[in-house]
Amino acid sequence: MKSNIVIRKALASDREFIFSLSPNLAEVAKLDWHSDATVAKMQDGYIEEMLAESQTPNSTFVAEMNGTQLGFIHVRLQQDAISNEPAALIPLLAISAQSQGLGIGQQLISVAQSWAKELGCRLLQLEVFANNDNAIGFYKKQGFKPEIMQMTKVI
Repeated sequence: MKSNIVIRKALASDREFIFSLSPNLAEVAKLDWHSDATVAKMQDGYIEEMLAESQTPNSTFVAEMNGTQLGFIHVRLQQDAISNEPAALIPLLAISAQSQGLGIGQQLISVAQSWAKELGCRLLQLEVFANNDNAIGFYKKQGFKPEIMQMTKVI
């Protein structure tokens, strides 16, 4: 099945598909100090920002098979918070529910990693909701390690 999957740069026509995965991304947040509506609004805004024109080097890639979109990844250049060197950040990676477990996430990360290396980055970083245990386990298997964690307290 893997060999039939194509990874390509996102097109304007992928916008609806990308936004269709926003509820899944918001659902895994599990932040009891924010309403579901607030998290959903944030996630939609985050995707909108990701798709907007930017001076910062970035790219969105879509995985598809037989013309059906399966998932996407967004990667952008940023400055590492510790070393100040250029680093690539994956702020969003999403796979449709029916396409999970097919190796698509690994393939998308591989493409993002190649993109980062082409820009001379030594570090590939990502953002993930702290309560998203499935994603954290997946990312650890891909070689990612925790670096900085933001914690919140309701006061």
